[in-house]
Amino acid sequence: MFTESRAQDFVAVVLGVFTALSPIWVDHNNRALWTLIVLGVLIALTGLAQLANPAQAGADYAMGLLGVLLFISPWVMNFHAFNGASWTAWIVGVLTVVVAVAALPQVTARRHTAL
Repeated sequence: MFTESRAQDFVAVVLGVFTALSPIWVDHNNRALWTLIVLGVLIALTGLAQLANPAQAGADYAMGLLGVLLFISPWVMNFHAFNGASWTAWIVGVLTVVVAVAALPQVTARRHTAL
């Protein structure tokens, strides 16, 4: 899906920053505010870690896990009534998982050629 440029890592950073800043323009409560900020920063940091060390498969798995956590957060943190925050969490959560899964074949291939 992506080339060797590791574009998915840049996408992850953008998704994380977008999520962390989204409380500025979406309706939210205190739980949604902190959930979006914390998970957004963690997604962005995971993308930056992948940019720094592309052979690190653990960061892709962590990014996928963070995407799943972001997706389920409106129900777990009970802010599903706030449409803006919920839709941000659902859409960015799915996109984060897609980006993480797209990166896995490259990391796996790179690890096998190194052996």
